[in-house]
Amino acid sequence: MIGIALLVSCLLAAPARAQETASDTLLTVDHYLDWEQVADPQISPDGAQIVYTRRWVNKLEDKWESALWIMNADGSHNRFLVKGSDARWAPDGTRILYLADGEPKGTQLFVRWMDAEGASSQVTRVTEKPADPRWAPDGKSIAFVMLVPDSTAWSISLPKPPEGAKWTPAPRVVDGLHYRQDRVGYMTQGFTHLFQVPADGGTPRALTSGRWNVGARFDGLVLGAGYDWTPDGRTIVFDGLRDTTWDRQYQVSRIYGLDVASRTIRTLVSRPGFWANPVVSPDGRSVAFAGYDSTGQTHRTADLYVMGIDGTGMRDLSKTFDRDPETLRWAPDGKGVYFTAPDRGSINVRYADLAGGVRDVTQGAQVVSLASLARTLVAVGVRSDPEHAADVVRLDLRRPPGVTRLTGVNDDVLGNKHLAKVDEVWYNSTGGARVQGWVVKPPAFDAARKYPLILEIHGGPFAMYNVAFSYMFQNFAANGYVVLYVNPRGSTGYGDAFSNAIDHNYPGPDYDDLMAGVDAVIGKGYVDTTRMYVSGCSGGGVLSSWVIGHTGRFAAAAVRCPVIDWISMAGQTDIPLFTYSFFHQAFWDKPDEWLAHSSLM
Repeated sequence: MIGIALLVSCLLAAPARAQETASDTLLTVDHYLDWEQVADPQISPDGAQIVYTRRWVNKLEDKWESALWIMNADGSHNRFLVKGSDARWAPDGTRILYLADGEPKGTQLFVRWMDAEGASSQVTRVTEKPADPRWAPDGKSIAFVMLVPDSTAWSISLPKPPEGAKWTPAPRVVDGLHYRQDRVGYMTQGFTHLFQVPADGGTPRALTSGRWNVGARFDGLVLGAGYDWTPDGRTIVFDGLRDTTWDRQYQVSRIYGLDVASRTIRTLVSRPGFWANPVVSPDGRSVAFAGYDSTGQTHRTADLYVMGIDGTGMRDLSKTFDRDPETLRWAPDGKGVYFTAPDRGSINVRYADLAGGVRDVTQGAQVVSLASLARTLVAVGVRSDPEHAADVVRLDLRRPPGVTRLTGVNDDVLGNKHLAKVDEVWYNSTGGARVQGWVVKPPAFDAARKYPLILEIHGGPFAMYNVAFSYMFQNFAANGYVVLYVNPRGSTGYGDAFSNAIDHNYPGPDYDDLMAGVDAVIGKGYVDTTRMYVSGCSGGGVLSSWVIGHTGRFAAAAVRCPVIDWISMAGQTDIPLFTYSFFHQAFWDKPDEWLAHSSLM
């Protein structure tokens, strides 16, 4: 929230408006302190109730707080349940598991009975954070992933500290590429593994071990793990890289099968590539997952695959679809897989039939998630569009596109606000490229006037601006700015050829697409070309710094978290292998290629 306030302050055009004017009818920064978020709705096995995570701003401590809320499947009787997040229903619907603060410290795993008494029990008392919990099919135990600390001690001959002493810690010995992470700092050294704990509480049992990690990783970043139980509870299928050289391997992940009783592991997918997020079919005979073969390209669009539970018969279900499959959910009859996929700024639900073919389940300019699916083919997720903030929705997959809004957590904030209008635009760029973007106009827009323009650039670069409600863009527009945001070449959601148009050429034609977008909006006649501004973070910082190094048309820039020198980035970043993937050779062999794409030059 502070970042938004600072950015608005930096971009206000006239000295007289150095501070935002308070307003009850415009979406100013002050109202963000009343903003709420919803996430991760889970429908009960019988389809009768929905539990979801609701987040709000703690104004005193300047942080987000989370709680679980519950409601009937039609949205009625919506109420607070318990502090925590990440709820999952037990297979029989009598309990939920969830994560919340507990003893001895930090996040712990809890189980709550869903009867009238509603008793909760703390299930774990671990010193590292449990994550990604999943019920065993019989409801008697819970699997989760957790870091197992493993570090090289630097022994120093010093007196033994007294009990409770707060001495300076011993120096950290770092002998790997990946030792810190953005928004985390120095990571606790160790390896992520699977554990199992009785649902009534007890000592967690390690299911995997060794100097390797459970969980497919993007350049070493800890982003969770994909795994699923077989219906008989005997096997867990998971993604990861069971290789002690993982620290130096980029875009490599495999699928494994773990025998829970013996803890023996077999490789199900060893084909070179990045394979992740396995989901076991209802009959336990098949596994759906996403991924792609190893490639020399900087980016590759994933496909949806299916194979036998023993790893045989691997086949591609979405080869001609050319979009990344996400949040895979088997149909209850096992005849196909539901999933979401980004496409031209929208994210909708699709269905891949095992017999062949991918069809739309939902359509339109919206962002819809597929968080959970009941046996009744009723699903729940979160939906947003340019005019509506994110809320929990129910999706009847038997009668698509039956999407019903169930919550209105920000109706009180938006009820009397004049919102900006968002217009979709398509325009031509160099090389015959067709580029999609959106123009956000001030609430009281008058086409006869001239407005200052903000060009906002997304990060990644392999990412996609979408049509979800954007508080930031609405706030900029409320302050009298026209906002342009586009998906230049390199963006996902337009197919592999479009995203790979910047392969080993970044920045490159994406700059052309940004400038062509600015020209297209100027051509509409309502932009004051003396008051144009450019901004972006991460990959958007790369391009915003590149923009101001190649044109003087912008009056000011907010270049946030950028890369301006790729050689320096290679030695400083938490994603070194990703950085090297942009270039054909290492900088010590061919520095001119690295320098040619550095805005510092």
